[in-house]
Amino acid sequence: MLTAVVGINWGDEGKGRMVDLLSAKYNVICRYQGGNNAGHTVVNDKGRFILNLLPSGILRDNVVNVMGNGMVIDLEHLCGEINALKSKGVKISPDTLKISDKAFICMPWHKQQDILEEERLADKKYGSTRRGIAPVYGDKVMKKGIRMGDLLTRDTLEKKVAGVREWKRLILGGYGDGNISLESMMQWLIEFGKPLLPYICDISEYLLGAVNESRDILFEAQLGALRDIDYGIYPYTTSSQTLAAYAPIGAGIPGVKLDQVIGIMKAYSSCVGEGPFTAELFGEEASRLREAGAEYGAATGRPRRVGGFDIPASRYGVYVQGASTLALTKLDVLSYLDIIPVCIAYEIDGVRCDHFPTGDRLLRAKPIYEYLDGFRTDISKCRKPDDLPVAAIRYIRFIEKAVGCPIQYVSVGAGRDDYIEMR
Repeated sequence: MLTAVVGINWGDEGKGRMVDLLSAKYNVICRYQGGNNAGHTVVNDKGRFILNLLPSGILRDNVVNVMGNGMVIDLEHLCGEINALKSKGVKISPDTLKISDKAFICMPWHKQQDILEEERLADKKYGSTRRGIAPVYGDKVMKKGIRMGDLLTRDTLEKKVAGVREWKRLILGGYGDGNISLESMMQWLIEFGKPLLPYICDISEYLLGAVNESRDILFEAQLGALRDIDYGIYPYTTSSQTLAAYAPIGAGIPGVKLDQVIGIMKAYSSCVGEGPFTAELFGEEASRLREAGAEYGAATGRPRRVGGFDIPASRYGVYVQGASTLALTKLDVLSYLDIIPVCIAYEIDGVRCDHFPTGDRLLRAKPIYEYLDGFRTDISKCRKPDDLPVAAIRYIRFIEKAVGCPIQYVSVGAGRDDYIEMR
């Protein structure tokens, strides 16, 4: 079984929590895009973990975790993440973690460029995490990147870095900050690259072997459909493809096809960063929802913007992800509400719009809200559909019908076992 777990909305839907849950049924977990610009929060019997780069299956001893060629990797951050997990008793070895030799390295100059550009943009900024993600993906397309496999050949590594350094000096010099030392770059690569050398390999060969042996592979996405570089709310997107269709490509096995796509969406809406967010709530109503859901970015700590469940955006996300089934997370967060706000459509230039628009029309969209009955009770101990209050069931079925895809899982808490299987 080849399955992709992907975000339906703006990211932060709870994918890490679902991958951790589902990973018990899979042999291999593979991250196929993105870098350390977002985090997956996982709570299980080992504790609470925030994973920025490592696949969420790393917390299971019997699962092989793959970092695919579609990723961009900050060596220093990855070393820190691995060491932090090992200090908590998580076992990590070349048998349980494999890094693609084709994945690109996020260099210190990428972070430097990211920060300088966001500061130049000022109030027109895109909401970057300032971790170098856009610049490193840009360099990949410009054929100016350093890849993980380059760490394995020390004699040619310095020549490649020196060549790119000259180009970067020209770019950063335009910001008035072009002083890049070749010695310091090499020192950084050696210091943080050396511990990772045993994990670097030909991922395509490994994954093809796994497919031929009929092993079950779970592909883990970062962020959500609305942050995809092509199909998201451009330019307020990430710089990679977040869609399930890209999973085999970004993992390292472009010739295989997925068997199923599990889309993850929250029982309400949340968004980190800039860009249009039509269903956004404000004031006391937003503050209460943000605190109830602990809505702060796992990677940055930034307060998330929050709103009611957004049907047009979610229906669009289900379509572009090709979701075959859904998981609805954080339903328990809504238990404090007497009535639950749901954005059922948009109003654009005085006209109702039931689909998700793109471009400037989205910037002018206003939410049309409908309110459903709240369930006003703690549902964190519910473990089967019959345990849920009638109002909660109605809310689930309302969303399911509106987005046109069956909801298989409903999470009612942060823990690994805090969920209900609806079918």
